[in-house]
Amino acid sequence: MYIDRQIESRILKVKEMFKVLLITGPRQTGKTTTLKHLFKDDYNYVTLDDITELEIAKNDPKLFFLNNPLPLIIDEVQFAPSLFSEIKRRVDEIEDYGQIILTGSQTFHLMQNITETLAGRVAILEFSGLSYREISGDKYSKPFIPNDDYLNTKRSTKNNINLWNFIHRGSMPELYKKSDIDWQTYYASYVRTYIERDVRSLLNVKNLDLFSRFMISIAARTGQLINYSNISNEIGVDIKTIQSWLKVLEASGIIVIISPFSNNSLRRIVKTPMIYFLDTGLVSYLLKWNTKDTLQNGAMSGPILETYAVSEIIKSFKNNGYLDIPISFYRDKDMKEIDLIVNDNGILYPIEIKKTMNPNSSMAKNFKVLNKALGFKVFNEIILCLISKKTLLKDYLVAYPIEKI
Repeated sequence: MYIDRQIESRILKVKEMFKVLLITGPRQTGKTTTLKHLFKDDYNYVTLDDITELEIAKNDPKLFFLNNPLPLIIDEVQFAPSLFSEIKRRVDEIEDYGQIILTGSQTFHLMQNITETLAGRVAILEFSGLSYREISGDKYSKPFIPNDDYLNTKRSTKNNINLWNFIHRGSMPELYKKSDIDWQTYYASYVRTYIERDVRSLLNVKNLDLFSRFMISIAARTGQLINYSNISNEIGVDIKTIQSWLKVLEASGIIVIISPFSNNSLRRIVKTPMIYFLDTGLVSYLLKWNTKDTLQNGAMSGPILETYAVSEIIKSFKNNGYLDIPISFYRDKDMKEIDLIVNDNGILYPIEIKKTMNPNSSMAKNFKVLNKALGFKVFNEIILCLISKKTLLKDYLVAYPIEKI
């Protein structure tokens, strides 16, 4: 069963604007499936997971393209950066746009090679796992900028999907193709494949089990400020190693690191970034929350719900072609916190994420600190929570269903 992806319209538009399109994103999020669905009759396809094709691509790029004529989709292109110069030569010789589409699941070295070789010729889109909108059949496709237009749009879904079922099961498309796919077996295989292929190729990690422990440690810290020293002591490796491992998780699309909001007029701000996993199913697996009920009622249900909300907001932007996601958070040394801030061209939307069906205005008590930020204007203030419909708590303070992100 193919699930329509909201990034499809962006792919179709962008490929008509650039000669090369690069789609990055984590493994098994549906990049190849989507491209084959969109272009199955129009493009040739080759994957560099194929050892023979990979060897030719590395050693004789011209022969590679003789064997695989344009228009062409090249999957897992990060394995053969030697192709980029030949791609540049070929697209410079033709007038047609969108003749080469590349995919890559590692951005650690890929982005540097692409930007250096194909500057001005390549558009980049970031692919994510399934969103709640996609799995529930909600056709609304705008990014989460909670202005009046967004908040007042009527939404409808085709599929009745329990929110906590989705949060626990995760966003990997393969898990929704068949109802009998075993969740634990899938994620066990996913983690092992990721570590043995991506991590081994990017880092000289001699003890892969140690990296597994590191991933579990980071999963337990989703929705928290990064404390490198604390993680270092727990795992038993130095801080520089922890920092390099985090960069690999980030480049692989496993986590996102969010920077704090800063403004010269706001003092005593905590400058430590925040970390979130992008797939709540993976977090649930790593932390052994083996059922929806144990997750929903467990000690980490609040951070997991916050992780879900942040992930869905990020997906809404990526599906609209954003590479720089305009979100931050606020923490200061006086213990004032704002979970998330969306910045739309200088208009700030402060957001609190709460596991409650009974929101109240006191949950927004820290929002007023943003009124001091020079050069910005605060507009709608949002409490994302478990209510069923949009509710105005007071002027410009809106409680909004977390399912409608």
